[in-house]
Formats: sequence, structure tokens, C-alpha cells
Amino acid sequence: MSKPLIVIFTAIGLDAAGIGLIFPILPRLLQEVTHAENIAPYIGIMTALYALMQFIFAPVLGALSDNLGRRPVLLISLAGAAINYLVMAFAPELWMLLLGRAIAGLTSANVSVAMAYITDISAEDTRARRFGLFNATFGIGFIIGPVLGGLLGDQWLRLPFIAAAVLNACNMLVAYFVLPESRTPAREKIDLAALNPLRPLGWVLSMKGLLPVILVFFILSATGEAYGTCWALWGFDTFRWNGLWVGLSLGAFGVCQTVVQALLPGPAAKRLGERGAVVVGIACACLALLAMAFASQGWVVFAIMPVFALGGIGTPAFQALASRQVDPARQGQLQGVLTSAVSLASIIGPLAFSTFYLAVQKAWPGAIWLSVVVVYVIAVPLVLLGTRAARPAQAATA
Repeated sequence: MSKPLIVIFTAIGLDAAGIGLIFPILPRLLQEVTHAENIAPYIGIMTALYALMQFIFAPVLGALSDNLGRRPVLLISLAGAAINYLVMAFAPELWMLLLGRAIAGLTSANVSVAMAYITDISAEDTRARRFGLFNATFGIGFIIGPVLGGLLGDQWLRLPFIAAAVLNACNMLVAYFVLPESRTPAREKIDLAALNPLRPLGWVLSMKGLLPVILVFFILSATGEAYGTCWALWGFDTFRWNGLWVGLSLGAFGVCQTVVQALLPGPAAKRLGERGAVVVGIACACLALLAMAFASQGWVVFAIMPVFALGGIGTPAFQALASRQVDPARQGQLQGVLTSAVSLASIIGPLAFSTFYLAVQKAWPGAIWLSVVVVYVIAVPLVLLGTRAARPAQAATA
């Protein structure tokens, strides 16, 4: 693997680790600063705020990287991430935590730039495999992040943030000295109207065949938000897990997800087709969610992790399908739109699932996973019908 890819995958892994490290400690952290008895709404708000900032800035950073180059945008976002974690490490008030998560959402928008970088240096026949490795890197991040967050958080609640700040600063230095520019920047006068985060969604409407793919990303992302929002609360309410056990459970999922994403996306898409891979993935996720809903012992969660991880086998094939529908000069814009669509779902999902969890928390915490199953079941016909017409199309002018 080339040095630029190593640096890009490292940056993505740190993004995922930064997202994951807060999950095991967030309930205790919010209780410390708010002194509230029911903190599920606060978790939903913080998660939605993160996604809102990502929604606003993902297309902005993607478009800026097309114009100014990938490298400077990535370096600035890595520096911003390190500063954000330092802010959160010493935040004594709720508003400072919210500010920290807002900055984290802004800097995590570099995912769109990283995906555009991968597209720049990858031939079309290698993109599906590299997007699979991209998702596998996220899996590695979710192994390291939650376990590190749970382990360090049990020692001192703020220690995980200091660790994340140091890691992001180191990665910024490595990128500064090692990462080359992947394409010749356009160096054109920046169109301020293009920085409107809603404008790329209008651009999607002009691309025949692209909208169904965006819809699939939106649906699957919205259902996935239940895990980050409710997992730690459910683990404590159902099994009395501490931060370390929450982190270990999320880390176990990360191990299984890494293996699945590294080995199966290509063969699954070839054998089942893109839509077939998504349907099989949904079926696997639903089986795991049903087991979790009725689980009374923690070992059940670890036992079903391999089945749970199979839920994501179709995503890389959809990413490759989307990348073939626009010309190279618009890859940053496309990846910004994909990240933006996912982030839009990530704004709605946490608020909805945290509200539902608050309603069922005392009676049956596991009911939260049944709500995800219901959404998946409703989504299946939309996935089948909505992607039926998706096919490569000529790039439209912005």
C-alpha cells in the first residue's frame, strides 16, 4: 500500500476512534455536567449536533478540496480535531461540551475529502476494494476508540480526549511531511453560492440515476444512528455494564466489522448484486437486533456480533457505483453530497431514537432495537424499488 493511502486511512481511523471513544463515557460525562436523572435527550442532542455540523461542512470541504487541493483541507481539519479534543478534555459546562462536539462534527467532514483523495489515486476497478478498506479502517477505529475510551475513562473521565488530541496532532504532522497532493487544484475563483450545503442536494437531482443511491445511504444511515445514541445507555440499564464493558462490546463489533468489510464487499456484490447485498445485510442486522432486544445476559451480545457485522456488506458496492456516475473533477463534490446525506440522516436519527428510548427505558430498554427492525422492514421495498433504476450516468454541469 502506498504512503498516501496509509496516511489517508490513518486519518479516517482516527476520525472513527474519536467518534467511538466518547460513546462509553458520554452518559457519565453528561451526568457530571448536567446532574440530570434522564440523560437520553442530551445524548441525542449532542449526537445530532455533531451530525448537523458535518452536514453543513462536508460539501463545503469537498468543494474546497476540488478548488484548492485535498492536502491543505485535510491538514486544517486534522489540526481542528486536535484542538477540539483539548477543548472537550477540560470543559466544565454543558455549553462547552456542545461547542466541542460542534467542532468535532466540522472537522470530521474531512471524510468527504479523504474519499475524494482515494478516488483520485484509484483506478475504477480498484475503487470497490479500496472503499471496502476505507470502511474496514472505520472498523479498526471503532475497535480502538470505544475500548480506549472505556479503559481510560474509568481512570479519569477526561483522559480519552487528551489521548485523541495527541493522536490527531501526530497524524497531522505525518500528513504534513508525507502526504502529497492527489490532483492539480482548479485554483478558480470560489463561487460562494457553491458553499451552500443544500446546493449539492439540488445538484443530485440533476444527475439521472444518482438520487436512488443517495436515498439508500440516507435510509441505512438513519437506522445506524440508534447504536451510537442508545448503546451505552442500554448496556448499563440491561446488563449494568461499566465504561470498559461498553467499550469492549463496541470494540468486538469493530473487530467483526473490520473482517467483514476487508474481505466480503467485493465477493458479496459480485454474487448478489448491489441491491441483493443490501437486502442480505439488512436481514442479518435484523436477526442480530431481535436477539439484542430480548437478551438478558451480556454474552448474547458478543455471540451475535459476527451476524451483526454482516449488515454492512452492501455499502462499499454502492459507494463504487456512485463514484462512476460523475467525472473526476466532481468527485470531491459527490463525496461531500454522500457524507452530507448521511449526516442529514444522522441529525434526525439520534433525536428520534433518544426520544423513543426515553419512553421505553424503564419498562423495556431492549425495545429500542425493535424500533430499528421496524424501520429496516419498511426500508426494504424502498431499497429494492429505489435502486432498480440506478445506473451510470453522464456528469452534469454544476
